[in-house]
Amino acid sequence: MSNETARVQTPYLVPEDELDRSLRPRRMGDFVGQQTLREQLSVALEASRARGEALDHVLLAGPPGLGKTSLAQILAAELEVPFVQTAGPALERKGDIAAFLTALEPRSVFFVDEIHRLARALEETFYPAMEDHRLPITVGAGAGARVVTLELPPFTLVGATTRTGLLTTPLRDRFGIQARLEPYSTSELAAIVRRSASILQIGLDEAGALAIAARSRGTPRVANRLLKRVRDFAEVRMEGIVTAEAASAALELLEVDERGLDRLDREILHAICAKFEGGPVGLSTLAVAVGEERDTIEDVYEPYLLKEGLIKRTPRGRAATAAAFEHLGLEPPKRAEAALF
Repeated sequence: MSNETARVQTPYLVPEDELDRSLRPRRMGDFVGQQTLREQLSVALEASRARGEALDHVLLAGPPGLGKTSLAQILAAELEVPFVQTAGPALERKGDIAAFLTALEPRSVFFVDEIHRLARALEETFYPAMEDHRLPITVGAGAGARVVTLELPPFTLVGATTRTGLLTTPLRDRFGIQARLEPYSTSELAAIVRRSASILQIGLDEAGALAIAARSRGTPRVANRLLKRVRDFAEVRMEGIVTAEAASAALELLEVDERGLDRLDREILHAICAKFEGGPVGLSTLAVAVGEERDTIEDVYEPYLLKEGLIKRTPRGRAATAAAFEHLGLEPPKRAEAALF
């Protein structure tokens, strides 16, 4: 086997989940986009290192796939401290939280994904831990019960959420650093695609990077997923180089159109436009019409459709805009024309 053949085939010997991890930026300098947030965190990191203290607690909000987990890992790497990860739904009892907190090393980064799904009864367990580094525990039951307070090492709680509005005010206010990640520009996504292609040893030209970036919904996770699928297409159907032509053909096969909408995006739009005459239609009714979970539509699909100006929220439900009818090549119902235009 030649060296060139071995070089090209190496990525296929690595499991897909390991590839995903390898594409994550490891340091703040490798993280593309979110310029203001990166500057804010860089200042906080430098100040924390200079004082030898734990970084203040951080709340990262924004749609899925924008880099919240990567940023949490970068914070730990920059501080050279342990990184401990869990998720809100996994913390079912106060004992679960106590097990994590008492095992933390000094200045550790404790990352809780989907922190908005943490049970309300458990939130109070975090309050004294975040403010005073203390953990009150009730020992025993009934008349003989007593409260024992455990001392905790200084640590940084990093919470990630896609739905900030579901967090209670007392919990949200205990995060000293609060930031929202915004969708990425096409040029930022193209830079991410180029970096990922270099890591995966994929032949890629500039037009190919831009073609993938333009259909990535402003999301690095989507950009990396599309890059790997386009890579497969280019190697099987074309000459192995990801060009604009290869990207367009591959994404057409994947049913991702020029605005980054996939099949379910278009089904949602078609249901509102055709089945419900442009809406408004309730979210639960829409979920049944397209055979998808209500939460999935609200958290995953709706934000991008709103950003693209294809749907709008009304007091009575979701309604299609004129741009949605135009994108689908449909004529707006006469009843809806006045509202649309």
